[in-house]
Amino acid sequence: MSEIAKPALSRSTVDRAAIRRLDDAWLADTWADPRTRVLLVEDGRTLVDAGDVAARLVFFSPDEAPEGERYLLGVDDATGAAYFAVSAELPDIEGGARPSGLRGIGALLNDRDAGLMVHAAALQLWHARHTHCPRCGTPTRVTAAGHVRVCPRDGSEHFPRVDPAVIMLVHDGNERCLLGRQPSWPQGRFSTLAGFVEPGESLEQAVAREVAEEVGIPIVGTRYMGSQPWPFPSNLMLGFFAEAGNDQIAVDAEEIAEARWFTRDELRSATEAGSVGLPGVVSIARRLIEGWYSDSLPGSW
Repeated sequence: MSEIAKPALSRSTVDRAAIRRLDDAWLADTWADPRTRVLLVEDGRTLVDAGDVAARLVFFSPDEAPEGERYLLGVDDATGAAYFAVSAELPDIEGGARPSGLRGIGALLNDRDAGLMVHAAALQLWHARHTHCPRCGTPTRVTAAGHVRVCPRDGSEHFPRVDPAVIMLVHDGNERCLLGRQPSWPQGRFSTLAGFVEPGESLEQAVAREVAEEVGIPIVGTRYMGSQPWPFPSNLMLGFFAEAGNDQIAVDAEEIAEARWFTRDELRSATEAGSVGLPGVVSIARRLIEGWYSDSLPGSW
């Protein structure tokens, strides 16, 4: 297995400036600063000027930004420029910019823009789904520069939700890896196994349980690879390599319709022929597969 490149949505260069989120005077002054840049976000999407091999976010000045919930994304230490997101309807603008989501362009953004868009999309999607107090049902208000909601009736504070999920490349020690296909996927579409971490469960326990439930294979060892935020709307994907105790596949037929062992040569041949499609390059699943393979592979969904 080779060194794994950082997952596409785990990149960032901007200081989140968390210490400034309750500093109302600083926030007001910074919003008025001509260096400040604003990202508009709607339903997890923003405006992107995308090319074939690279893409860049479209920013606005504070004066150009429409009204809407405002979230501090951070400060660029090198330039002093602050970045905010505003939850608002995306406007039509001249040129090649278009509304885009992270699945489509996350891997084409540079490190700064990838980190900003993940942060903005995760916050906007959380706010859109958590508008009322879960204790008493009262509409909550946004505080801490978009990172907390407070109930005005009972004073309770509510923080952005993050749901941990394990995602694992199962292998037999070196020569073969196991990939699965969900029932809703077309024939030939394969990926790693994955599942949510349950209450009171360690990550390693979740890896072993999910693999046993989905394909009936015991796990005898795990190695952590890395993590990637996956704000669709609120997941954190925790990547592992998991060594199988045997190769006897027994799919559960509910979450997994088909699972197959692949040697490196078999996987290369199948992806080149188009009979097997792998996850896109924005996914940590692709990083796990290519890390095991020790090179890039063709083809994606």
